[in-house]
Amino acid sequence: MWWGGRGQSFNIVPQKEDPEMGLSGPKSNPGSRMPEPSSHQLGSCLASGCLPGEHILAWAPGRRKGPGLDLPGTLICTNFRVTFQPCGWQRNQDTPLSSEHDFALINIGRLEAVSGLSRVQLLRPGSQLKFIPEELLLHGRDFRLLRVGFEAGGLAPQAFQVTMAIIQARAQSSQVQQYRGITLSKVGKVSGSRKPPIPLLETLEDWETECKKQGARGWRVSTVNERFDVATSLSGYFWVPNRILDSEVRRAFAHFHQGRGPRLSWHHPGGSDLLRCGGFYIASDPNKEDIRAVESMLQAGHSDVVLVDTMDEMPSLADVQLAHLKLRALCLPDSSVAEDKWLSALEGTRWLDYVRSCLRKASDISVLVTSQVRSVVLQELGDRDFNGLLSSLVQLLLAPEARTLFGFQSLVQREWVAAGHPFLTRLGETGASEEAPVFPLFLDCTWQLLQQFPAEFEFSEFFLLALHDSIRVPDTLTFLRNTPWERGKKSGQFNSYTQVYTPEYSQPLAGSSANLHLSVWDWDLRYSKEQISQFLNPGYDPERCPDSRFPRQQQSLMVPGPPSSMWLFSRGALTPLNQLCPWQDSSSLLAVSSHWLPRPARSSESLADQEWGLPSHWGACPLPPGLLLPGYLGPQIRFWKRCYLRGRPEVQMGSSALTVSGLQHELESLQELLRKWTPRISPEDHSKKRDPNTILSQLRGNC
Repeated sequence: MWWGGRGQSFNIVPQKEDPEMGLSGPKSNPGSRMPEPSSHQLGSCLASGCLPGEHILAWAPGRRKGPGLDLPGTLICTNFRVTFQPCGWQRNQDTPLSSEHDFALINIGRLEAVSGLSRVQLLRPGSQLKFIPEELLLHGRDFRLLRVGFEAGGLAPQAFQVTMAIIQARAQSSQVQQYRGITLSKVGKVSGSRKPPIPLLETLEDWETECKKQGARGWRVSTVNERFDVATSLSGYFWVPNRILDSEVRRAFAHFHQGRGPRLSWHHPGGSDLLRCGGFYIASDPNKEDIRAVESMLQAGHSDVVLVDTMDEMPSLADVQLAHLKLRALCLPDSSVAEDKWLSALEGTRWLDYVRSCLRKASDISVLVTSQVRSVVLQELGDRDFNGLLSSLVQLLLAPEARTLFGFQSLVQREWVAAGHPFLTRLGETGASEEAPVFPLFLDCTWQLLQQFPAEFEFSEFFLLALHDSIRVPDTLTFLRNTPWERGKKSGQFNSYTQVYTPEYSQPLAGSSANLHLSVWDWDLRYSKEQISQFLNPGYDPERCPDSRFPRQQQSLMVPGPPSSMWLFSRGALTPLNQLCPWQDSSSLLAVSSHWLPRPARSSESLADQEWGLPSHWGACPLPPGLLLPGYLGPQIRFWKRCYLRGRPEVQMGSSALTVSGLQHELESLQELLRKWTPRISPEDHSKKRDPNTILSQLRGNC
């Protein structure tokens, strides 16, 4: 996914002589059917698609291949990407994006050179190509495939050079910190006349506005972390109870892992609060005042508190990474798995099992939040991975506004970007051994909900695909940094760790670089109106007011619990606690590994399956309107073919089924969707909703 500024051109770096091949650079071949473009021609034809600091390393005429596809053009390698430029094709200068033809270097997961029918070389960064390739295959980490064939004869040396350039550029692209994002001025946009598509939660005002929008009257915005000296991985602002002073917040957060103390994620309109925090720092020695502050923050003004052991019955980061690697290997075009064993191999990756675990856990937490007015606290050691995933899923299940285009983007910005999910590390771009695609796992879970409740979501599968494919693009810093502090520092929002902010000066100055940088949510600068028109779900009714599903006063649905009741939710059951904190003068042992209390046997049923699984004194409580409880058994969890099988030839042709039985299944699914959509949408409404300008306004929350 690429775009660039108007009137800019690539810096052309001439191809150098290759000592092994005896080449003096690219030469024209008069007999070729695809004449070699000159440096001037390449610079002008790609002027609208450049990035600041980008220059061409090598190029070679070729043909993009695929089922029914034989497209002549030029394969170009730059220091940022590999792109295929079809003959006679130019980028749109208003939205110069071509995700179909562009591959970011950091997105290339596997590179193969092919010669003849059987000679294949897997090319890793630093490899030496052993032959002149006739075909080059680029397998993206986003499951896309770029397959380019080269002609024999005088163009063969160029095929060698462009392949070697890709190998060398991939080795250098591992230094992903070089990407500093793109400013809006580079695309001819004046920052003062353009607001961010969604609140980026980089200012005090953004957080205060969001707090009021949620109706969280018992909460306020704390500025204690404005200098990032409480927790470098947290945002400069977050929500804490009104009664807690910032001095108490600072002391309380010091007793949690990485300084990530309890703070509000989402306020349920019925009165419950969903919090998240890191694990207790056992080695600390808090005094009684600190313990009282910690307990007050966990209780958040409620008499009933449930601590959720987030990682219980959830996969580890290593499990998620291994499953994703197996999934990618299975979805390669040259996978050796026989067709009749493909589904068994898919199950063997365990990817769908982990999707199932996430949905089950989120469903249980949703029941806890809606069954009565209480504080539900998600506790994960690092508070940067599955806390964000589960908090996001819970809000999708409970809050109709989170299922809108604007609401979903705001949700991701708040629970992932601003909360400090380590995107860069989890995507494997730092060289650390902590790679794990947690965010793609969340997108898969969201897609499952979209399949099960197609009329409840304003956005479509194509929007989720666009977001999935935006994870590894160097034009924004949204997903290419680990923390808000790193993101702000690289974009120039602030110049040092110790810069002092005060509430009255916390807003970026007009025209400052903080207002200039492109975010992943600037879709209209990165996608065409035709592409954006596909972001809208035709089965969703935009005239329905999301808030009507959950009135702000909903106490009648909530059942009060006994005074000062404290619970641990683990293995699908609730266990009573004596106290909340594990230190001296507190009998709670929450942070002492996973064996701190005897646990009941694991139940095969969720809370909802167990008639909410609540103690009898809480009484019976009907399912509140608007709550989605997904199925997660057997075939209810489906395979996201349109995402994961894009590198397979039959998918490139538009088919998402591998067999006749698969086609029959797809037909039945489409008929089921049609039945669900028909009562909700008329042809006139459909035409109205597909208007690109209307969709752009919905993306920005102005509907």
